[in-house]
Amino acid sequence: MAKLYFYYASMNAGKSTTLLQADFNYRERGMETMLWTAALDDRYDTGVVTSRIGLTAEAHKFRPETDLFADVAAEHAKRPLACLLIDEAQFLSKEQAFAAARIADDLGIPVLCYGLRTDFQAELFPGSAALLGIADSLVELKAVCTCGRKSTMNLRVDEAGNAVKAGAQTEIGGNDRYEALCRRHFMEKLAGTGAA
Repeated sequence: MAKLYFYYASMNAGKSTTLLQADFNYRERGMETMLWTAALDDRYDTGVVTSRIGLTAEAHKFRPETDLFADVAAEHAKRPLACLLIDEAQFLSKEQAFAAARIADDLGIPVLCYGLRTDFQAELFPGSAALLGIADSLVELKAVCTCGRKSTMNLRVDEAGNAVKAGAQTEIGGNDRYEALCRRHFMEKLAGTGAA
């Protein structure tokens, strides 16, 4: 029976690297896969899953209006898919997260979702909230704070490195805009009482 998996972590935990390794493992054995990533990330012209260590793979882009189940079912009819891999899964809508579960349940395709659990204000993303509620398997990937403890939070920073406390939930960026921190140092930085 196919399952829905949600691999979640703070930034810099290797989510995309882990996805690309899983994709490689399937393809190396001659199995077909389908990769998806959020169209929201406009740093690339085409859909690309890219990791900080330089690995990349082409991917389909999902938007809020994407009918994930219909698109995957159509592709599965052309070539039997052994696995569906979704990067930036925090940007899925609730409906798309439920479509991912339906892909596992009705089409028998394992679905591996990778994404952030929370935003820069420690709020769940809609896609992450849905996946945390319905996934068959939840796997936390580990990142490390500057103090050596497990990093669980994503701090948004401005150009001067100061904590950003308000703004839109989604702002695309990498190490120039975000720091992965443990909760203690996240809270200290937000309060302006300490340096992580």
